[in-house]
Amino acid sequence: MNLKYYQKEMECMPEAELKKLQGERLAANFRHVYENVEYYRNRCKAAGVTPDDIKGLEDLDKIPFTCKDDLRATYPYGLFAVPMKDVVRVHASSGTTGKQIVVGYTAGDLEIWNDCCARQLVAIGAGSDDFVQNSYGYGMFTGGFGIHGGATKLGAAVIPVSSGNTTRQITFMRDFGSTVLCCTPSYAAYLGETLKEMGLSPSDIKLKAGIFGAEPWTEEMRADIEKALGIKAYDIYGLTEVMGPGVAYECFEQKGMHVNEDHFIIETIDPETGKRLPDGEKGELVFTAITKQAFPLMRFRTKDIGVLNRKRCACGRTFVRMSKPMGRTDDMLIIRGVNVFPSQIEGVLLQNGYQANYQIIVGRENNNDTFEIKVEMIPEKFSDVVSEVSKQEKLLESSLLTVLQIKAKVTLVAPKSIARSEGKAKRVIDTRKLHD
Repeated sequence: MNLKYYQKEMECMPEAELKKLQGERLAANFRHVYENVEYYRNRCKAAGVTPDDIKGLEDLDKIPFTCKDDLRATYPYGLFAVPMKDVVRVHASSGTTGKQIVVGYTAGDLEIWNDCCARQLVAIGAGSDDFVQNSYGYGMFTGGFGIHGGATKLGAAVIPVSSGNTTRQITFMRDFGSTVLCCTPSYAAYLGETLKEMGLSPSDIKLKAGIFGAEPWTEEMRADIEKALGIKAYDIYGLTEVMGPGVAYECFEQKGMHVNEDHFIIETIDPETGKRLPDGEKGELVFTAITKQAFPLMRFRTKDIGVLNRKRCACGRTFVRMSKPMGRTDDMLIIRGVNVFPSQIEGVLLQNGYQANYQIIVGRENNNDTFEIKVEMIPEKFSDVVSEVSKQEKLLESSLLTVLQIKAKVTLVAPKSIARSEGKAKRVIDTRKLHD
C-alpha cells in the first residue's frame, strides 16, 4: 500500500470550494453551539451576535473568542454541546490552578479525529502494511489515543507501547519490525542515543519515519534524530482543546504543517488587539472547530505564536500551512511534552509553607529536557544540615510531581539568594534554544 493522500478530494480541494465548505460548516456549527451551550450563548448575546448573523467565512470576525479562562469557568462539562449520553470519550489536559481542561468526543468526533491522524500517517508514506510504534503516553492526555486511532483507521498494525522503559522500546523495534515511530522529539532523540549505547545502529532496526510532537523542537534537532534513527522526522500539531494531535501535519516536503481546513478554521491575530492579521505575519494562532459536535470551540485563542503560508505546497495539498509555534503569549512552558505553568509551582510552594521565591531552570542535555527549580528557604525552615535539606527537597519534589505530572529537581537555597531585578526575581531561565 503506497498512498499519496488519505482523502484526496478534501486534501486537494480547490481553494474556492474549500472556502465555501468552511463557510457553510462554520454557520452550521456556530448555530449548534449557540443553541446548545448556554455559557457561550450568553457571551454571544452580550456581543450582539446570533446565528442569523453568521452566514459564511466573511462573518468570522463577529464571533467572540474563547480562551482557557472560559474552559476553567465551565469545568467540567459546561461547554459541551451535546447531551452527556452522546459523549463516548473524555480527555483532559493540565490546568494552571489544579483544575484540568476537560474535553469530550462523540463517536462521530472520534472518526474525524482518526481521519485527521490517518492523513498525517499517509502524508509521510505510511500505509496498511506498516507497524506503528506508538510511544506517546496513553491516558487522559490525547497523544497516545490520537495516533492509535489514526493508525487503526488506516489499517496499520499499532504497537501501543506507550512511553518509558527505553531498552524495551528498542527491543520491540527490533523484534516487531516497527517502521513508524510516534513520540515526543526529545524522547526520539533519547531512543537514538540508547540505540547507540546498546551497540546498535539504524541498520539494526526497520524504522523509516517518525511523527514527533507535543513539544517545541528545532531543525537542528530534526537532523540529529534523523541521523540517529536513520529516518525522516515529521512534525505534528494539536491541542487537547481543539481536538488533540492531527490538527495540522507535515508532508514529505517538511515545509510547514498542513491544517485540516475542512475541520478547522485557523487565523492569526494580534495578541494585544485581537485584530486578524494577513497571512505571512507572525501572530497568535486561533482555531475554530467547524465539524466537532461534543466540544466545538469557536475562535479558541491558543497562545501559540505562528505564521500561515497559503502558497501551494509541492505535495499538491491545498490546505494552508502553519509554521512550527514560535513562542507563547503567556508564561506556559512545555517540558518533556508536558505543559508547566509557574503558577502551578507557586501553588505547591505556598501549600508547603514556602514563599513564592523560586527560579525555574530549563535546559537541554543530549536532546533531553532538564528541569530544576531553585527555591528560597524561609527562616523557619532554614537548616544547614545536609540531610535535613535533602529531606525537604524530596518532599517538595514529590508534591510538585503530583501537580505537574513531571519530575523536577528541587534545590533549596538560602533566603534572598535568588537575584532580583526591579524587585522581582527572574522566574524562568530557559536555555534550550527551541526556535531557529
